[in-house]
Amino acid sequence: MAEKIIKLPDVGEGVAEAELVEWHVNVGDLVREDTVLAAVMTGKATVEIPSPVEGEVTWRHGEVGDVIATGTVILKIRTAGGEGDSEAEPEVEVPKPVPVPLSLPAEPKWEPVAESPQPEAIPGRSATGSVPKAGGALRGKGEKPLAPPAVRLRAKEAGIDLRQVPGTGPAGRITHEDIDAFLSRESGGSAAAGLQPNKSVQEVKVVGLRRRIAEKMALAKSRIPHITYVEEVDMTALEELRARLNGNVKPGKPKLTILPFLMRAMVKAIAEQPGINAHFDDEAGVIRLFGGVHIGIAAQTSAGLVVPVVKHAEARDIFDCAREVARLSEAAKNGTALREELSGSTITISSLGAMGGIVSTPIINHPEVAIIGVNKLAIRPHWDGTQFVPRKMMNLSSSFDHRVIDGWDAASFVQRLKTLLETPALIFVEE
Repeated sequence: MAEKIIKLPDVGEGVAEAELVEWHVNVGDLVREDTVLAAVMTGKATVEIPSPVEGEVTWRHGEVGDVIATGTVILKIRTAGGEGDSEAEPEVEVPKPVPVPLSLPAEPKWEPVAESPQPEAIPGRSATGSVPKAGGALRGKGEKPLAPPAVRLRAKEAGIDLRQVPGTGPAGRITHEDIDAFLSRESGGSAAAGLQPNKSVQEVKVVGLRRRIAEKMALAKSRIPHITYVEEVDMTALEELRARLNGNVKPGKPKLTILPFLMRAMVKAIAEQPGINAHFDDEAGVIRLFGGVHIGIAAQTSAGLVVPVVKHAEARDIFDCAREVARLSEAAKNGTALREELSGSTITISSLGAMGGIVSTPIINHPEVAIIGVNKLAIRPHWDGTQFVPRKMMNLSSSFDHRVIDGWDAASFVQRLKTLLETPALIFVEE
């Protein structure tokens, strides 16, 4: 028998550590070669660690949410042949591991409630204080009541002695329904029919993508003084053009949404104001202006918010932008997006229009200096100078880094976007 040591590999150039976001194996599990052992996160990309050998997991290090340095021993696998690193267990400089339970869940361990004084006699109870059985069994003398922690807490807050509550669960375990029935009998049925306070508190550990999002948002909001500018845009002409193009779309070409038009409008507006397409390195005191327009598209996934990046939008036409947005959005949602596809943006679009909001205050994707927010598209009355007419209107809510973008420049950029979107033919005109 030999033992194979599994270390956290170098998951990317320049990455010295990664966050453990998921264990796929427990101590005692049998694994085959290429079985996924764990998943770690760098940036916003998740990387799976496969097993190089077949054998039994004998030891593992780290809990979900831990940040582990590259090269740290995270697993040991006992192999049948000579595929291990040594016959004897090696010495490794890692913290002493916490024993990990086997894959089969253990029977919950219930703590007994503290003894309390015998309550005064209540009508309907026996002289010993017990209540008649109602679909459940009372415990014998000296027997401790079985109940989950949430039920114990509820009973304590309600002043209920659990020894007096018949349990209908397995092995006489007391459930919330048993508490309801007990309260109903105590008050003649009014408690069951009335509203009950819910004082439960659930703790959810912030790990993985959610922790990365929290860190990123806190950094952006604490270091960037935002200025948010909101303008309404008449999208009627663009929507007519979009419907016509989609009605005559050729095989192999994607359906067009508003985003590709907005992306092309941003490319033209940035050509006139290159300072918008930039990063601000506040520590070095340097603004980096980018020739390439790499547009991040904020996308909501089941795991949280990610920002896939359409690289070089300046070199893509309307249909190519639409095709790349669809590809990256699908990859982000199913978790197959590469780390390179989730980084490198120079300006970001945040689209919440599908949710129905008319105004938002988007947070800039640090270290960028601008983010364009898309709000709900709706038919609203619009004054044309002589009368109110129905028009398809949409608000743009855009935020800028006020340290390097003046309010006038921010407003000028949004007004240029408004002109291009309201007269969509200008988007296609080469100047």
